[in-house]
Amino acid sequence: MSDSLTVESTGRVYVAGHTGLVGQALVRRLRPEVGDRLLLRSRAELDLTDRRAVQAFFEEFRPTQVYLAAARVGGIKDNSEHPADFIRENLLIETSVIDAAWRSGVQKLLFLGSSCIYPRNAPQPIRPEYLLSSPLEPTNQAYALAKIAGIEMCRAYRRQYGFNAIAAMPTNLYGPGDNFGSDNSHVVPGLMRRMAAAVAAGDPEVSVWGSGTPRRELMFVDDLADALVFLMRDYEAEEPINVGTGEDHSIAEIARLIAEVAGFGGTLAFDTSYPDGTPRKLLDVSVLRSMGWRHGTTLEEGLRRTWSSYKKLSHLR
Repeated sequence: MSDSLTVESTGRVYVAGHTGLVGQALVRRLRPEVGDRLLLRSRAELDLTDRRAVQAFFEEFRPTQVYLAAARVGGIKDNSEHPADFIRENLLIETSVIDAAWRSGVQKLLFLGSSCIYPRNAPQPIRPEYLLSSPLEPTNQAYALAKIAGIEMCRAYRRQYGFNAIAAMPTNLYGPGDNFGSDNSHVVPGLMRRMAAAVAAGDPEVSVWGSGTPRRELMFVDDLADALVFLMRDYEAEEPINVGTGEDHSIAEIARLIAEVAGFGGTLAFDTSYPDGTPRKLLDVSVLRSMGWRHGTTLEEGLRRTWSSYKKLSHLR
């Protein structure tokens, strides 16, 4: 776990995207230390794709630190069907916030990237230097390119203006506050929703998209939030840094664990009419571990905590 923040007593900390999965976890992590110095704005209050509105916000409130966790995100289906929306919205958010942060004198900005930036067939475990070394995964290429642009923007503003902007690349995330929608959710919330429906209806079978063979590294989102606070305090390099557990599991293994925590005892049917996506995605987290940070939540514990949160959200027994 990370130590206390190094923030001036009068400094404000802005979490962009505080209603999302990562943003909610950051608020849980920061609130006890930052208190009323934590700046939060909903999408209705501040449209981050509106450059002028974002600049006006920064000029008025002058945050000291910025966590840029706002983004349009989604699963394979959503990415495949709406690539224009993904690249446009994410590029607008990144350029508006990073530029306004520099212009208003922010001391440090942390840009949240994604492990989707790495090539589809990158050597495993994936190191930051593999970026752009071979083709991306086609199903989320537009999103990945937008995130790569955000990384390069942080690097460019650091080199040209001396702006202290860092970029963290998290692995696949899950936890309380995730998107459990039917069409645009990731693997954990999507499976939990289908398991819950099957248990409620007494269905003997649950469909799992794809073959079940791809391997994914999953990280509980509260662990990520703690890592980001740690990096905000201790990481200063321009190179992106990976954040993950260093452990991966097959989709089939993950589905069976979710079935267990959800109390589903039926059959898992793997539907190969859906794409698998990247065959394997395991991050090299040796730099972060060498700095003294590592995750503290096991996959089983994290899934149980996420299921408990989902049950409350859905009023399940």
